[in-house]
Amino acid sequence: MAVVTGRHAAAGPGGSTTADAASAYSSNEAVGNSLAASVYGWTGGEATCLDELWQRESGWSQYADTRASGLDPKNAAVFAYGIAQARPYSKMPQAGWPADKGGQSDREVQVKWGLAYISAAYGDPCGAWAHEEAAGWY
Repeated sequence: MAVVTGRHAAAGPGGSTTADAASAYSSNEAVGNSLAASVYGWTGGEATCLDELWQRESGWSQYADTRASGLDPKNAAVFAYGIAQARPYSKMPQAGWPADKGGQSDREVQVKWGLAYISAAYGDPCGAWAHEEAAGWY
């Protein structure tokens, strides 16, 4: 994907058009909002905070990779990856990892991991977004 929408987003598997990328990101956002509501009860303002957070971090791309965006060297062992920008990528279950590390970039795995991380570290997406705004990361 040649579309770079989030701060850390970068090209994913080849061949996709801008319309394909927009549709995939919209679908990823729908999965994220559905799981946030059903598992954590996060709706309304919390859903807005989650959207702002992951739009900035990855553009909702399950292929967002700081090695490809230039934030980390191409051969970095530690880098952020996926919708929630897990750093290191290996914090997530393997199915969420990039293909070059033995994963499948599974969006649902990435979203579930990211929501659990937000809940444990910040309480809710608005707490994570407030930290993102203050520190530039969450």
